[in-house]
Amino acid sequence: MANYDFFQNKSCEYFPCHKGIEEECFSCLFCYCPLYALGENCGGCFTYTQDGIKDCSGCTRPHRREEYEKILSQMDKIIALAKKP
Repeated sequence: MANYDFFQNKSCEYFPCHKGIEEECFSCLFCYCPLYALGENCGGCFTYTQDGIKDCSGCTRPHRREEYEKILSQMDKIIALAKKP
């Protein structure tokens, strides 16, 4: 598996895009969270909009370094979902 690391995109107009994490600890590694594809089984904090769209804007799980291994351990499931027609 590739070696993924902590990084910050401070030039992003939204950085940091979630409250509850100190700026020096905030990582942009999973700006798009790969767990999104797992729907309700992602393990994060989310809601659904009135239109039924999953809203993860309140979730800080993918931006916390200590969650990386848990997220990466789900990649086989995510890849399998992506391959389904």
